[in-house]
Amino acid sequence: MYYIGVDGGGTKTVYTLFNENKETLDEVKTPGSNHENMEGSFDEASEIIWGGITALVEKHGIALDDVSFTLMGLAGIDHPYQHDIMCEKLEAKGLKNFEIYNDGFLGVKAGSETGAAIGYNMGTGMCCNAIDRKGVMRQLAGLGEFSGDIGGGHQIAITAYRIIYDDVMLNIEKTAMTDMFFKEFDVKSKEEFLGTVAMYEDEEQMSRFVMRLLDFFFEAANMGDKPVMKAVEALADRGAYLIAAHANQLDFDDEVEVVLAGSIHTKLPSAKYVDLMIEKAGKLTEKKLCFKKLTAAPVFGCINWILQDFAPAN
Repeated sequence: MYYIGVDGGGTKTVYTLFNENKETLDEVKTPGSNHENMEGSFDEASEIIWGGITALVEKHGIALDDVSFTLMGLAGIDHPYQHDIMCEKLEAKGLKNFEIYNDGFLGVKAGSETGAAIGYNMGTGMCCNAIDRKGVMRQLAGLGEFSGDIGGGHQIAITAYRIIYDDVMLNIEKTAMTDMFFKEFDVKSKEEFLGTVAMYEDEEQMSRFVMRLLDFFFEAANMGDKPVMKAVEALADRGAYLIAAHANQLDFDDEVEVVLAGSIHTKLPSAKYVDLMIEKAGKLTEKKLCFKKLTAAPVFGCINWILQDFAPAN
């Protein structure tokens, strides 16, 4: 049997073809599929997803009807109405036998041993999702300013730029990031510094601009840079409260797995922030929190989920 897993984020979308033995048969990638980042919203996002799915089956030389089930974890699917609209768009294109969840749940399914765990995902954006031992699913954060989100690559990059701005333009507090930024982007004056923000608006330059700001932020944190550490403290506080809320409000055993996913948690040198968050979270709950970084690709959460809940019984 064939199954498709889709991990749709803000930057890229991964489509993987699996068999019943969880073996990867083929894979394709497309741009991000978060409708919240697109002028065309659900129409544009669904077109990207449909294109990726059809490209995957064509690449492997099978028909879409040969696929028994497709499970998607999509960034931006935070409310039932968003789920329903995306389902309608994909059904209209001809997709059958599928289900959609927020991408934050994939970390739980891909990284936990029990399937009942908390997943804290921080990539382009951020969310904290959990599935308890009764199967209750809950998402915290992911609504931007509406849910007080602190974190995610773009938000951290903006915070880093603001800290440099406060140093350069307002003389509030010195930060090591200023020298890093000026050297990287060959800035020689305040006016040139102000002009660099245009890179964030340029599609070709934005990725490098954001990634370098993230590098500067965590490099400065590892140096103990005072203004950066204030921001790290805020990141750690928010993460700790999100994780503790799940642990205290949902039905878990006395020990709770916490899977840390996303590039901020798994790829960047963010140990100071992660260690501080772990320390703070432990003080907010009586549960024993067992943290682990996700090592498998999140899309493997799709096939685990399919075989648990959607594949026909043998």
